[in-house]
Amino acid sequence: MEIWINPACSKCRSALTVLDAEGADYTVRHYLERPPTAEEIDDVLTRLGLEPWDITRTGEPVAAELGLDTWPRDAAQRDRWIEVLARHPILIQRPIITADDGSAVVARSPESVRAALGEDTGA
Repeated sequence: MEIWINPACSKCRSALTVLDAEGADYTVRHYLERPPTAEEIDDVLTRLGLEPWDITRTGEPVAAELGLDTWPRDAAQRDRWIEVLARHPILIQRPIITADDGSAVVARSPESVRAALGEDTGA
């Protein structure tokens, strides 16, 4: 499995702590240093079952600069959103775990991290 993180993010550090505690085998991707391509983002979105605007951090200053709050959120604009995430990876919600079984999860809670590991979280 791979986890996309920003080391400065407390949710990312928490997710790594859970993975380590569970003895998970994973690879860390510092996605700000090694940004995902548009194709990788599209793949992750498919695996998540989400749209690009669903994983966009609209509170980031660059989101305001780009006027993302005014962008249509529809199929016709999907590629535009993906391209902006590829150009500005700071806009991508984190952490994201892609599992070997083809699933993915935005791992912002310990429960979601455990779900990526295939554990029953009781939720």
